[in-house]
Amino acid sequence: MHNTDRPTVQEFPVGSPGAGPYGITRGPGGALWVTLVGSAEIARLEPDGTVVLHPAGPEGSRPTVVTEGADGALWFTRFGDHRIGRLTADGELTDLPGSAPDCGPYGICTGPDGAVWFTEMNTDRIGRLAPDGTASHVDLPVRGGFPSAITAGPDGALWFTLNQGNAIGRLTMDGEVTVHPLPTDNAAPVGIASGADGAVWFAEIGAGAVGRITPGGEVTEFPLPDPSARPHAIAPSPDGTYWFTEWGANRVGSIDGDGKVAEYDLPTPGSEPHGITVGADGAVWTALESGAVARLATE
Repeated sequence: MHNTDRPTVQEFPVGSPGAGPYGITRGPGGALWVTLVGSAEIARLEPDGTVVLHPAGPEGSRPTVVTEGADGALWFTRFGDHRIGRLTADGELTDLPGSAPDCGPYGICTGPDGAVWFTEMNTDRIGRLAPDGTASHVDLPVRGGFPSAITAGPDGALWFTLNQGNAIGRLTMDGEVTVHPLPTDNAAPVGIASGADGAVWFAEIGAGAVGRITPGGEVTEFPLPDPSARPHAIAPSPDGTYWFTEWGANRVGSIDGDGKVAEYDLPTPGSEPHGITVGADGAVWTALESGAVARLATE
């Protein structure tokens, strides 16, 4: 359902022109943290709308996806210089190497073991940073799979998308990898999120669909009304709804556990929504590559 009666939307500009807001996550104190790919910064957006910019690496480091670590710091991938960044709430930056000089880190999450786990697009591996900073990795059985987003699943394992492998992967804390092929060719999954229903939900940017996979590997796909919408990132809300960005259609969508879809147009044309999260205030927040963060209040 394409809902033209969109929810109340506010936009908060962040960074300089060309900064390129991309990833977004909730962090300490209810603030939102946003990666600025173009300017190599992290923006902290306070509940009152105040924006504070923190350097996130050298020029060209391209901070990409961000998550809150078990230590309360913000951890993020730097796709441009193949490193992992750590930023405290006070703005203290530490960078750590990936597990290879050209690994191409992209997705990142905190695992059930308290370590930070990240995908390596260029090397077909999942990397791990222990709390003491020690790096290791797990080789994946799919060559050229382009591991993309990653999340801690409700079953105590890590789940990740294989964008070019057209599959969803599962990695246990013991290092066992299972690959579940998707039924739709060229679905090209990207975003992935753990669900309150015990399953994992993901966005199929190539197929224009949202998928759901159970711990046992049963896949259900829900086609969107617009197959060219290019859903990119996905995030759960406490009420069991999953919110996703439609990067190619300038919209944000939601889907419930029964597969019912609603879509909402964004007010700024060509805003290119990427990362998405649900804030401490219950509103939905998305990073717009055009230069802002949008807040959608549905009530």
